[in-house]
Amino acid sequence: MRFSGPYNFDLVLERLSLDPLHSIDKVRRSVKVPLLLTSEPKVVEVTAVGTTDEPEFEIKKADEEIMERLTHIFQWNRSLTEIHEHFQSTDLQPIFDQHRGTPLVLDFDPYNCLLKCIIHQQLNLSFAHTLTKRFVKTFGFEVDGVYFYPQPETVASLKVEQLRELQFSGRKAEYVIGIAQAIVEGKLELNNLYDKSDEDIMKELITLRGVGPWTVQNLLMFGLGRPNLFPVADIGLQNAMKKLYNLERKPTLEEIDFYKKDWEPYLSYASLYLWRSIEEAM
Repeated sequence: MRFSGPYNFDLVLERLSLDPLHSIDKVRRSVKVPLLLTSEPKVVEVTAVGTTDEPEFEIKKADEEIMERLTHIFQWNRSLTEIHEHFQSTDLQPIFDQHRGTPLVLDFDPYNCLLKCIIHQQLNLSFAHTLTKRFVKTFGFEVDGVYFYPQPETVASLKVEQLRELQFSGRKAEYVIGIAQAIVEGKLELNNLYDKSDEDIMKELITLRGVGPWTVQNLLMFGLGRPNLFPVADIGLQNAMKKLYNLERKPTLEEIDFYKKDWEPYLSYASLYLWRSIEEAM
């Protein structure tokens, strides 16, 4: 797999490695991707053999369906050149230069993304990853050393007490189980979201218990790859903007609206690079 750069896979691996569930080998420049294809779990290893300016990847035993999924996950079909140039005339220029070629890599499955967003709500990043890892390793399954999230049928049958034993709050446990039940009962069809607008997806998902604007915005970004989202209530983004603008306190919503107006129509990339600017200090 070869295409035009910039595309910095080493920075991709660096960000993916924040999640302990990911199977990363930075030396070999590879990641093992768990994929559910027509309900059949399969692990595909993606290895970078090119450079930032001439990206090239080696994927063994990949058929057309696998390549289509990987292309979507790693956003190989979206050029970063225009996006990078757009931010050269904005306040984010230094961050975009520092992290040049960082793509908006998606979660490996929209369902995983939605559950992870629910689990991560109102938690610091370290404990959020710990809690997610406990959940997946307890109720999910393993193939070739890589963990798959527990499927909706499994989660829908869980009791709140089972998640409480992992240190879920009672309410968060109810939300996770409720999302799975909505999928099992056919009330939520995640595969149908791809053809809907951001606004329609927000209206549909906001009706689910435990799903607020922050959750939907993160799903739109990291589950579906939508390019123009900026979760203004995200504490990480607020801290990154505080650092960027040397503020004594976090920016107000009015200040955020003022700052971000020059970043459209690529607000998702502004979000990503702002997160990167503080993740490196963690």
